[in-house]
Amino acid sequence: MIEFQLRAAEPRDLPALVGLIGELADFEQLTHLLRVTPETLAPHLFGERPAAEAVVAESSDRVVGFALYFTNFSTFLARPGLYLEDLYVQPAVRGAGIGKALLNHLGALAVARGCGRFEWSVLDWNEHAIGFYRRMGATVMPDWRICRVSGDALQRFAAPLA
Repeated sequence: MIEFQLRAAEPRDLPALVGLIGELADFEQLTHLLRVTPETLAPHLFGERPAAEAVVAESSDRVVGFALYFTNFSTFLARPGLYLEDLYVQPAVRGAGIGKALLNHLGALAVARGCGRFEWSVLDWNEHAIGFYRRMGATVMPDWRICRVSGDALQRFAAPLA
């Protein structure tokens, strides 16, 4: 049995978070999109107006997992929501309950903050994660698709119409 604790991420965790984000990008085959560094992440987690928050799982004085999340809003419910952007646990410590603990922690945080829902996305090929989330009680929404505009396309998207 692996012992671990969850705690709010702190600035000292930035190198570990960036390392874990790199591992996640490798797993998702998205390393070509990776631009994060401790310096670029710091203001968004710990700056004057943080855009996101993170919880880390620590075992034997090292960070072995994390959940990065932010507040969104449901117009239908007229209530805030909690959106999980990324959840990652290192393969060597999977099966110890860390992922479940991170999700339970965020669920409790959503309830404490008066959120109407707690949501996240999952890659359609990640059957292991989909099964895990369903066992935890999540509904995988079959009718919804993510729309995204980024990079040069975002610059064109933001350009005024002629």
